[in-house]
Amino acid sequence: MLLSGPFERFVEASPVSVMMRGIIENQFHPERLQRIFEENAVTQYTRTLPFATVAEVMGEVVFNVNPSVNAVLKNRGETLPVSVSAFYQKLNGVEPDVSAVLVRDSATQLAPVIRKLGLRTPLLRGYNIRIIDGNHFAATEHRLLETRRETAAPLPGQALVVLDPDVRLAVDVIPCEDGHAQERSLLNQVLPSVRLKDLWIADRNFCTLGFLFGIARRQGRFLIRHHAGLPLQLTGRRKLIGQSDTGKVFEQSAVIMDPETGRTMTIRCITVCLNVATRDGEQEVRILTNLSKTAADALKVADLYRKRWSVETLFQEMTENLTCEIKTLGYPRAAVFAFCLALMAWNGMSVIHAALRSVHGEETVEQNLSKFYMSLEIAQVDNGMMIAIPAAEWEIFQNLTTPKLAAVLKQLAAKVSLKKFQKSKRGPKRPQPKRKYSGNGQHVATARLLARRNN
Repeated sequence: MLLSGPFERFVEASPVSVMMRGIIENQFHPERLQRIFEENAVTQYTRTLPFATVAEVMGEVVFNVNPSVNAVLKNRGETLPVSVSAFYQKLNGVEPDVSAVLVRDSATQLAPVIRKLGLRTPLLRGYNIRIIDGNHFAATEHRLLETRRETAAPLPGQALVVLDPDVRLAVDVIPCEDGHAQERSLLNQVLPSVRLKDLWIADRNFCTLGFLFGIARRQGRFLIRHHAGLPLQLTGRRKLIGQSDTGKVFEQSAVIMDPETGRTMTIRCITVCLNVATRDGEQEVRILTNLSKTAADALKVADLYRKRWSVETLFQEMTENLTCEIKTLGYPRAAVFAFCLALMAWNGMSVIHAALRSVHGEETVEQNLSKFYMSLEIAQVDNGMMIAIPAAEWEIFQNLTTPKLAAVLKQLAAKVSLKKFQKSKRGPKRPQPKRKYSGNGQHVATARLLARRNN
């Protein structure tokens, strides 16, 4: 084992905490963060307060090590090189492009580590799958002067997130400071990243002629649910292809027209007649794709669309296990920065999972491991670990090559007892009784209800 001396107690007691801290030190050490800032910041600059320090403070909140930014600043006390107000001024001014590059850089650095640890079977061989979805940040407190007179909840922003499901990393993010902007208005910012052999999977909110033709012009492929507002000319006969887990699958050809050039494109329209209606009462789902039949038959297309839900799982896990949305951060740029740091943290967790899968087996990890309990231990241990182990000792991770880092992570993963993080099994949900109106307002005393039970 590479790690010895002050690391030994923590390697034995909490190897997952050592794994996460090692990943952070290797991929996001101050020199790298400062370089990203200097190369991408346009209006902000560094004098007394390094950008890396701002990221470190926010990282403690994102990882739930500290409950708030102010709590971290108080802990740092006189070691903070600027005043608290100066720190917040810096935080509130972090440019969205800088935040986005941090996410892209983390994916670039961590993807080779995951590949070294061993990839799962790709969803579709020969294609780089990109699942895209949007996330509107939760409303903040009315702390800014401009929001105090508003009864409506202030929305600090939103983001489009691009997920690579084969490596389980957030590989790109398109941040937006306007919380009320339509997701579709951000699609033009996505198109420059489309590459040959990319397959973009998205829900119907991304089904626009501009986006579909934009992907095709860049020799990419799309697999997107049809939006009723998109003009579509169905051609040929609808053929029954087979039965999927969710319903009968049909296929027929369709034609769409490029609004810019007037050119048409023949695509495939895959319809799934659902066994069970959606929450909105819809009986069928239409999926549009320019994938060839040899690349993916209709049943495969239907299955791939279902994998889109994995990006929603990402948002759920970030909300449950990390602090990705901080209600006290009213300024949009600060909210975007916090969200992007949470994406970086989620990427780090993905590397840990890859290491655990390589040692304990994919089925065991995927079915039994609770990410919540693992995140909880990391948050509880990190503070004490950083006090016990001097910062200089962690520098050993900064210069590890990809193969060496993967090897160390596997050694640490072998020491992890999965029983500590086992999911709690729960029985079937009981049907909820019909609630009665109390007639005396919106509140009820729990103690009085319990007293009735006892009597």
